[in-house]
Amino acid sequence: MSKIRAYIRSFRLRTLPLSVAGIVLGTMLAAAAGEFHAGRFALAVVTVLLLQILSNVANELGDTLRGTDSDERQGMVYSLQSGEITIAAMKRLIIWLVALSALSGVALIATSFEALFSREGLTMLGLGALAIVAALGYTLGRRPYGYMGLGDLFVFLFFGLLSTIGGYFLMCWQVDWSVVLPAAACGLWSVGVLNINNIRDIESDRKNRITVPILLGVRGAKIYQCVLELLPFVLLSIYCALHCGEWADYLFCLLLPLYIVHLQGVWQAQGRQLDARLPQLSILTIVACVTFGALQLL
Repeated sequence: MSKIRAYIRSFRLRTLPLSVAGIVLGTMLAAAAGEFHAGRFALAVVTVLLLQILSNVANELGDTLRGTDSDERQGMVYSLQSGEITIAAMKRLIIWLVALSALSGVALIATSFEALFSREGLTMLGLGALAIVAALGYTLGRRPYGYMGLGDLFVFLFFGLLSTIGGYFLMCWQVDWSVVLPAAACGLWSVGVLNINNIRDIESDRKNRITVPILLGVRGAKIYQCVLELLPFVLLSIYCALHCGEWADYLFCLLLPLYIVHLQGVWQAQGRQLDARLPQLSILTIVACVTFGALQLL
């Protein structure tokens, strides 16, 4: 039982709601356009969750091999660091997760398009393969992009643009390019979660990795955090304006005070205190995405 708990801890369950925010938002926007398929949506959620767990486990392995997950890190102690899981066992788990993610992705594409090897199917297969490579490459490999200051860009792309637009495309088989605006909003909020994590770990990260907070400093990173959390409201408002939204479509702005309160907490917190702000922003993001999508359905 303790071994199972150790594996579950490595899955980092609190990151999972954030991982599905984009696919949920994209699906709800597609439903507002008249297209919804429950089976595709369910498979998409399963695939995204498997990819997120794969990313979390691979990140833990990479950080352990590079010595980043040391006693100096401010966050929770993971299973490799505590010795509850061996490196060999973690590598086997990664192989299984890659296989499951690939199988789930192929099943999703096969049920979503007329032919697996159609132009649309091949495009989604390519994006799925890229997602697996990105999940592994954050901290693993000879030049992990998470150690080169590129984590924010990849989170924006995969948690925001690709997840949301991909969810829309799976339902509609076409892309309304105005969906880029809510997709970018979801991506910015997701980057905000990573940025808080990196502000928290800034001292331990200085030894062997580059992150945006290291480049900007703590104060600069917190100003950046304000942009990440507030700019999405502008993007979502522009989307509503483009679609001739009625006043009710803008009710998502009622969530703005919650983000301001969250930012106040980020400004006041230091080190380990920032850990509590991570799940708060994750929850706010999924709530905001679902709220915005629901308003488009009305």
